[in-house]
Amino acid sequence: MMPKNVLGIIYSNSYDASLGALTARRTMGSVPFGGRYRLIDFALSNFVNCGITKVGVIANSNFHSLMDHVGSGRPWDLSRKVDGLYMLPPFTPRQTELDANDRIEALNRIMEFISHSKQEYVLLVDSNVICNIDLSKLFNFHEEKNADITIAYANGKAPKLERTMALSLDENDKLTGVGIDVKTDSDVNYSANIILIRKALLERLIGDAESYAYTRIKKDLIQKNVSHLNIYGYKINDWNCTIDSVETYFNANMALLEKATRKSLFSAERPVYTKVRNDMPVVYGIGSKCENSLIADGCQIEGTVKNSIIFRGVRVAKGAVVENSILMQDAFVGEDAKLNCVIMDKNTVITPKKTLSGDKSYPLFVGKEIVI
Repeated sequence: MMPKNVLGIIYSNSYDASLGALTARRTMGSVPFGGRYRLIDFALSNFVNCGITKVGVIANSNFHSLMDHVGSGRPWDLSRKVDGLYMLPPFTPRQTELDANDRIEALNRIMEFISHSKQEYVLLVDSNVICNIDLSKLFNFHEEKNADITIAYANGKAPKLERTMALSLDENDKLTGVGIDVKTDSDVNYSANIILIRKALLERLIGDAESYAYTRIKKDLIQKNVSHLNIYGYKINDWNCTIDSVETYFNANMALLEKATRKSLFSAERPVYTKVRNDMPVVYGIGSKCENSLIADGCQIEGTVKNSIIFRGVRVAKGAVVENSILMQDAFVGEDAKLNCVIMDKNTVITPKKTLSGDKSYPLFVGKEIVI
């Protein structure tokens, strides 16, 4: 299968509510990650690294930050005369997020865009899944198996999200059953919500769904068709994470402090692209200390930073101590302030001598532009 024969579709509002205040003013896709990225960067980069040149982004609410970030798609080489990046309009005024129950409606609203695309296949992905996957291997797997639908999956504890699919597979990776919202503490094969399907089949299934008033892709289109269609599972073996809570988001960022995670996620062969901001190098003051941290360009560090993710333009004043924390773009920590297990959103200010402390299982969140 030629990658240019695949249309990419990204759900940008997938499971917004799972991150609470972090997505109060932005989509899941525009949530900052890893010091300089947004979550949508990984899906977009996976697409373009395998040659997909037409991508549609479904947005439903709070998408101004997302539009500012992706722009015309130039960082991903998607600003082009033929194909390129398409921001698809809000599909319904009734809901603010795209959850597990309205995927069919979302696709139905953009079916004209899909039908008029020249590509023969459609690849559906969520923006809350962080991975660097070689999609060309998934495409080859799909063709080799003569599959109708291929679902990328991971093995581990299932994400705590509504209608997470647990997949039962035979020795040839063909689906034999699908469990939805399975309650277990054991490891399972759970869907990463990366689904490859032939466009003609998707059109037929969505048309049938509308006729029968179906609303749920996982139950009504996948689970009900296990015995009628050739549905296969493709395992993601590299590091990956499905964001299902603030705790998972915090831990995914902290995982980047491990060399093995960075090596898996940021591959030289498959770069992760993002919007570029021209900043000066980091300035370290006399007496400053930094240990096991990722610090982006444009920062000024005069205090102490340990085991933390520091985004671009952050300032940490003299005597301040930042540990086990995530400081987003242009945040400021005043003199002698102390932070531990804190997530600071963009443009937040911690005044001198303040102490804020959360826990790794429940990090403290400081909202955008708040002064404490």
